[in-house]
Amino acid sequence: MAQTMPDPYSLENEWDFVYTNGERQASDGEDVIPVENPATGSVLTEVPDSTENDVDDAFRAAKQAQKEWAEKPPQARSEVIQKALGILQENHEEIAEINVAECGSTQAKAGFELGQLAPGIMTESVAFPTRSKGESATSVIPGKENVVHREPAGIVGVITPWNFPFHLSMRVVAPAIALGNAVVLKPDPHTPISGGLLLAQIFEDAGLPPGVLNVVPGGSEAGERIVTHPELDVISFTGSTEVGKQVGEVAGRNLKVQALELGGNNPQIVLDDADLDATLDAATFGSFMHQGQICIKINRHLVHESVVDEYVERLTERAENLTVGDPSDPDVDIGPIINESQRDQMMAFIDDSVEQGATIETGGEANGLFVEPTVMTGVSNDMPVSCNEHFGPIAPIITFSDVDEAVALANDTEYGLTSAVHTSDIQRGKSIAKRLEAGMIHINDQPINAEPHIPFGGAKDSGLGRYNGDNIIRELTETKWVSVQDEPREFPI
Repeated sequence: MAQTMPDPYSLENEWDFVYTNGERQASDGEDVIPVENPATGSVLTEVPDSTENDVDDAFRAAKQAQKEWAEKPPQARSEVIQKALGILQENHEEIAEINVAECGSTQAKAGFELGQLAPGIMTESVAFPTRSKGESATSVIPGKENVVHREPAGIVGVITPWNFPFHLSMRVVAPAIALGNAVVLKPDPHTPISGGLLLAQIFEDAGLPPGVLNVVPGGSEAGERIVTHPELDVISFTGSTEVGKQVGEVAGRNLKVQALELGGNNPQIVLDDADLDATLDAATFGSFMHQGQICIKINRHLVHESVVDEYVERLTERAENLTVGDPSDPDVDIGPIINESQRDQMMAFIDDSVEQGATIETGGEANGLFVEPTVMTGVSNDMPVSCNEHFGPIAPIITFSDVDEAVALANDTEYGLTSAVHTSDIQRGKSIAKRLEAGMIHINDQPINAEPHIPFGGAKDSGLGRYNGDNIIRELTETKWVSVQDEPREFPI
């Protein structure tokens, strides 16, 4: 009897490879990384811990493939992205199953990431080959014609995190490919399938030529080699500010273009005239979606003193009604934290803040990697749960008395990723938004927002550059000025 091959998009498939030049390769090294299900602790698979030689092979393949790929007609590049989108949609259930098992995603979060965020980026990218336009400009010199072209940057290095692994890889990979670049992608060691190897399978099946996308699963050795590689043209990094600064320092020293989305400490300001029903809907989602493991989650709830008691009572009740457990169960709202170190850090933030005078209204305990949804009051802006980015289901509530105090509290952080303002007076909300030091501000909504055609990125220590739409086109292309002197010109010497 013939042996049945596993579905290429299922966990049963073999994932122990480096993907270089369109082929599944064994790593140059012997070390492997176990990929664990954070909800159960079971090992899903092992992937290679790619070496410098593996990364060098990936760059060689990318360099060889990039020029020919860039010369493909725009329609050919668009067609590959469109086919890849169709493959994602056709295999949504299998890919979501991997996302849940590997990332600890709840069913709702996996649906959001794979059914809305990533497809949105891919749909937008389909148009990029024809949207990447140059311009003509009048010359100050008689008889001269000026034309500015946009050309592919070349080789794009992509290093992505574990929390939204498929989307945060796809938001760079799809635009980069569409614009004629080649890519070397290193997903986070916790999510090498969702963040990298799945993309390799999808684009291979979509007809992408070998070498245009290369995936090197691994840890710090592979990441450092990507950032320092002499053939690198653009580095895209999503992760902590601490690591992002190191990436930026090296890339800047080597004059590489950088797109860095880093940490956040995002406030939600609730004014005295806010619609509390709508605000609490936003607060629950914005604090507890994906166990709070989102850089654009609500990190601090800044609530006016006249409504804080009701806000605390109702948010506490909502937190207590959330179901914690294995996210393979569709009724679960809160899944596991990705690993023990992340859990220990957030629990230390909670414990240290209680020692400094904060009160736990609900939650505050952990069972293995499952952390209870936690609401805290009596919090000041300098306590650990409020001055640090906490990647967990924690909702610290800070009281303010007037708008000036709220704005000062919101801006009192080195971060400036995103924020939210809730008020019945839209003009009042807009005036506050102008005063907030953040790259993205949402009025009467929570800060977990991303649209494929709208600039996405932060201010201060939350990063450099912008993703999505025309902004990512600018990040992933170079401009070239070509002038034509149609008639002889006079020179002074």
